[in-house]
Amino acid sequence: MPHALLRIHQPGFWQRLPSPWDSNVEETLLCCQVRQETADVKSFFFRSRAGHAFQFSPGQFLTLELDIDGVPLNRCYTISSPPTRPHTLSITVKRVPGGKVSNWLHDRLEVGDAVRVLGPAGEFSSARHPAQRYLFLSAGSGITPLMSMVRTHRDLCDDRDTVFVHSARTPDDIIFSRELALLSASQRQFRAHFVCESLGQHAGWHGLTGRLSLPLLELMAPDFLQREIFVCGPAPYMLAVRNMLVSTGFDMARHHEESFSFETLSKPAEAVAATDAALASAAEPAFSIHFQKSQRTIQCAAGQPLLDAARDAGLRLAASCTQGLCGTCKVRLLDGRVDMRHQGGIRQREIDQGMVLLCCSRPLSNLLIDK
Repeated sequence: MPHALLRIHQPGFWQRLPSPWDSNVEETLLCCQVRQETADVKSFFFRSRAGHAFQFSPGQFLTLELDIDGVPLNRCYTISSPPTRPHTLSITVKRVPGGKVSNWLHDRLEVGDAVRVLGPAGEFSSARHPAQRYLFLSAGSGITPLMSMVRTHRDLCDDRDTVFVHSARTPDDIIFSRELALLSASQRQFRAHFVCESLGQHAGWHGLTGRLSLPLLELMAPDFLQREIFVCGPAPYMLAVRNMLVSTGFDMARHHEESFSFETLSKPAEAVAATDAALASAAEPAFSIHFQKSQRTIQCAAGQPLLDAARDAGLRLAASCTQGLCGTCKVRLLDGRVDMRHQGGIRQREIDQGMVLLCCSRPLSNLLIDK
């Protein structure tokens, strides 16, 4: 019998309650399994070397801190496994053409490799919005947080009235298709539907084709106006769903969405935000921000994010999410004070050491930054 199985079957293994994993203490996790889901999607499973248990809300995400060819890169990936199985956790990653991180994960991450991980974090979770009836809408790899939620409901024998509608390019691109079919067959109140843009090579497909539309939504979930709705997928998909729901008079307080494309704001919304920020900054005192390594000094209003001021001044600085999620814009603050309101993209240990995130930090004094 393999050593891992021997350890699992040792008396008392399941009786021991492991202490929670803390990314501030144990910064790396060990890849323990890689699973091919579709032609361009893989799931990567991780465990704690010290045997700690993972605690998170279904729908939360991790930030991977990678060094690829000498370049530090951070990326956020939703946890696809449920918190009800705390000894391992998984992320499910779609290979993106030209994507440095997704291609590195697919081509180079193997069982036994260690990866620096930060998190979990995020507010997108059905656990925060309990309801009797749910509608889950996903497209592509946006299925991952919703799978964590439905897997949690299954493990807890919580057969909620749930309609799960997933959109894919072709039937062969449906992630977790067999598991969703099994969930539909084994749970009385769970129903999964798939909408494929085209048949691809799957000539035997008898499901729905095209793109998600209001008539299709009414066909699959005629009572969607009474459901709590969770949406995840590419930004254009989520915008289309948002517009669709608004047109029906849906109560958008019961609409929740998540995306890591970092382009989730519509252009009008971005323009309004930029205008509001400019008006607010005009009435506030400006502070001097000196970047030590590049020997550049800029002005930044008290209510303006440091990253925005730096970009306005023509500085090229690494950044991705601009929301305090991913940690890409992390720098060391050598002198001065800031108001930083992040969303999990930095460890407390790093904050104690003087690190800040430029995207969500506003100056409270003149600053000296090690950059």
